[in-house]
This record gives sequence, C-alpha cells and structure tokens, in this order.
Amino acid sequence: MNRLYLMKNPDLFQGEKILTTNKNYFEGWYFKNSNKEKGISFIPGINIDEENKKAFIQVITDDSSYFVNYPIEAFKFNSEPFNIKIGNSTFSKEGIHVDIEDEKQALKISGDVKYSNNKNINTSFMNPNIMGPFSYIPFMECNHAILSMKNNTNGAIKINNSIMNFEDDMGYIEKDWGCSFPKTYIWCQGNNFQNSNASFMLSIANVPFKMFNFRGMICILMLDDKEYKFTTYNNSKIVNYEVNDNFLNVTLKKGDYILNIKSDFDVNTAGQKLSAPVKGKMEKDIFETITAVITVTISRGDTVIFSDTSKNCGLEIVKE
Repeated sequence: MNRLYLMKNPDLFQGEKILTTNKNYFEGWYFKNSNKEKGISFIPGINIDEENKKAFIQVITDDSSYFVNYPIEAFKFNSEPFNIKIGNSTFSKEGIHVDIEDEKQALKISGDVKYSNNKNINTSFMNPNIMGPFSYIPFMECNHAILSMKNNTNGAIKINNSIMNFEDDMGYIEKDWGCSFPKTYIWCQGNNFQNSNASFMLSIANVPFKMFNFRGMICILMLDDKEYKFTTYNNSKIVNYEVNDNFLNVTLKKGDYILNIKSDFDVNTAGQKLSAPVKGKMEKDIFETITAVITVTISRGDTVIFSDTSKNCGLEIVKE
C-alpha cells in the first residue's frame, strides 16, 4: 500500500515495510472502554529496535496495569477489513476479543466487547487525520490519529475474578506510531459528560522538528455533529498553561472562541504505570489514569456555548 493511502486510513498498520528492518519503530492502538463506575483500556502494538522485534499488549484499569510481551510472529494484521491480532486477541473498530494469560503476572483476561455507532472527526485532503498537514511530513518522531471519538460498547471483560460489564456504554479509539513518544506532553480524553453527548480530546507536546522544537497542540471538542478544533496548524493559541503533578488548567484560543480544560487529578500518585517508546524501545515509564475528572468550557465572546464535566477520563501528564 502506498503512503498516501495509509495516511488517509490511519487505522491500518503503517509499519509493514519496517517489519523486515531493524529501524527504530513502534506502533500502538488504544482501545478505551468505560461504564459509569470503571473502565479498562487495551494497547496492542509492536516495537522494533536494533536488537529486538516484539509485539505487546498493555492493559490499564482503574487500579492496575500490565505489560504482556509476545514474539513478533504473534502479530498479524488485515487491511480489509481492518483488524490486528496478537496471540489469541483481536482488535478492530467493530470490537475486541481478548484472551490473555500471563503466569508471571498471575493475569488472565478474557471477553468480548462489540462497538457500534463509531463517531470520527471530519477529514479532508489537507487534513487526513487530527495531525492535519503535519501528516504529510515523513520525519515526525510521533504520529497520532483518532479512530473513534466515541462509540457504544456492549459486552463484558473478565480480568482474573472480576467481571466488567458494558451495556451501551462508551468507547474511544486512537493510535500512535513513529520512533519515540514526546519527551514531555499532556494528554486527556473524555466522553462521559454528565449533561451532554459530547466527546473531547487534547494533547499538547514538545515536538522535535529538525533543528528546533516547538509546542504542538491538537484538540477537538465534538458536540453532536459540530466540531470545535484547536490545533497548531489552524492558528490556535495557548493562552494559559498551568500543569503540575496534580493539576491541569489550560486555555486555548482560536479567533473569538475560548476553550478551557481543568482537572485536579494526581496522575503520579493514582495513575497506573505504562511503558512508552524511546527510539523503538519500550523503556520509558509513564503514568496514566482512566478515572480522571475533567471540566471543559467553550465560549464565544461573552457567550458560553458549552460547559460540562466528564468522569472516567484518560489523563497523562509527562514531564522530563
């Protein structure tokens, strides 16, 4: 498949040509499932460095996380229809089938969750995914794509002796690929708002770009069929940025639109440990929670268009 086709279809496996090399590379999908009380996310992926090629599945719940290694031969992918398989587990935009066992971690996970009513962002030739024109730049350290801002989830996951039921609950799907995660970044995502059918995602990262770095931003608030997008490439600005270990207060501006995001969840204390790639090696510890609470407000001039709070949000705050 040519690069333009893959760019327009970011859900597909982007690294097929790299599988036969020792180029530093990673690619991972993120499938988040949450009900009113709790959630579970799965991160299936691969990583390649000078010494190893591996597949993996990371799992994160409200109070635990796991990293399960597989040989690279356990990774299989299809393009039409899109799905990936690692070991006995299968992941697609239509649902997930999970069958994971790891004796060393005393871990056993099984179950099926079906997805429906996937709602994705609008795209165009200039903006084939959330990275916009930056999607066309071949040397980006990390590429990001949203595959489903919101979808309905139905099914159940059994993790050891605990069962998580999803009955017309909420899901979210995204992915990353490249060689390394940014050194510093914030990321948050929510679609369990109390009084609305909204979905939201924000990422602000230190982006290396040839001889210099810049602070890159991608953010989208989806209200029913209306999108409010705040990004580096559409001339949005960061007008307030207060971030520490247990507090986030960010304000963005595009034209006469103002967007504010707040959360006071302590990720480093209550978050679960995940592994992130550095030059293909899954060796950087980061901490994520999927139980954060965020409040999002958007105004135009003096008029508040939307203000609501979402529970069971994904949140990462990564500093050097």
